[in-house]
Amino acid sequence: MFRHPAQVVVTAFLVADIVGTLLLLLPVSRADVGSAPFITALFTATSAVCVTGLATVDTATYWSTTGQAIILALIQVGGFGIMTLASLIALFLSRRMGLRTRLTAAAETKAIGPGDVRRVLRGVFLITVVVEATIAVMLTLRFRAEYDGSWATATWHGVFHAVSAFNNAGFALFSDNFMGFLTDPFVLLPITLAIIIGGLGFPVLVELLRSRRSRSTRTWSLHTRLTLLMTGALLVGGTLFITASEWSNPGTLGPLGPADKLLGGWFHAVQPRTAGFNAWDYGEITDETLLGTILLMFVGGGSAGTAGGLKVTTFIVLFFVILAEVRGDRDVIAFDRRIDHRVVRQATTVALLGVAAVAGGTMLLTELTELPLQDVMFETTSAFATVGLSTGITPQIGGAGQLVLVFLMFLGRLGPITLVSALALRENTRRYTLPEGAPLIG
Repeated sequence: MFRHPAQVVVTAFLVADIVGTLLLLLPVSRADVGSAPFITALFTATSAVCVTGLATVDTATYWSTTGQAIILALIQVGGFGIMTLASLIALFLSRRMGLRTRLTAAAETKAIGPGDVRRVLRGVFLITVVVEATIAVMLTLRFRAEYDGSWATATWHGVFHAVSAFNNAGFALFSDNFMGFLTDPFVLLPITLAIIIGGLGFPVLVELLRSRRSRSTRTWSLHTRLTLLMTGALLVGGTLFITASEWSNPGTLGPLGPADKLLGGWFHAVQPRTAGFNAWDYGEITDETLLGTILLMFVGGGSAGTAGGLKVTTFIVLFFVILAEVRGDRDVIAFDRRIDHRVVRQATTVALLGVAAVAGGTMLLTELTELPLQDVMFETTSAFATVGLSTGITPQIGGAGQLVLVFLMFLGRLGPITLVSALALRENTRRYTLPEGAPLIG
């Protein structure tokens, strides 16, 4: 039935989206009497399956406990499913290659080898359960000690937010998201830890676990090195930039002490990794922070994980492409490894299509609404990168605008994986060479 693994990915997410929408349309899913409007159910289901976090209604008060449980299940399916399918596609791609190429790929990654599907699925499951359970316990204890009146409420809040954080979803059961916890490190730090782990990507996590005994970075694959390097640079640079930009802003970090300012800056530097929680009002941030957050959201997190965006490896590969061109090198080199020209073409294609998607979505929403351009661009980038951050305009966009965001969320969540797999699988070898052309560049 399916000739291409990308078709399986798209169909699986479409089915999950449709089922989630139908479940949220049930009267039992809504806190008030009656069913939710179709566009509200569709938007929420898509946002949950695509682990985005954008919402047109207040998750804490609009949906019943049953509705919140459905959203949680959709988040888990979206996060776990995308990791599993991405890993299986990687295995499928290696099987399509020659034996020597497969052995080289297995030796290079030291994370995913051809034929070990069961081990891959078991690893994804164990990592998901261990991380989510650990963060859930930490949050439950904190919520019970300081905020919630019963163990049942604290446990529900702990489990929900642990799953939402690890899957980089950004859904919260508090009407103001995490604004009430801006100065609480015992809540914010576990949340950021889960976000970072989920955003690194399954191949990186497996390789780190396998190499923990040797305590040497020399055995790391190129993918792991690039992912960790770019992730660390974005986290440190983002924290410094956002903290400095908001240091004196009375609407965000201004009234806080130095330690709390650093905590707030760190938390909101992690969120553009495609998590989407907020501990301040993004409608109050400075223009500098808004632009910086847009850029961080667009880059996203690691490949084959729970994060969205164009992926950190895409951008660091393009950086090495520029570096090679500036130096006049014939090959693109990173960490003593030559990057294949197919990878360069794929990175360029994914990046340019991502720019086109955000630009096209922004133009459509500016035509459909009267909202400020910077807020619209922030919203479309957040949707495409499956982040979930918003300046508060999501409910104001209207039905047509929300459908645009639904498309962007779906495209952003599935686009990079399906596109790269399609490019890799349909590569053709010409039996003849065309004459060269040299158009002027720049």
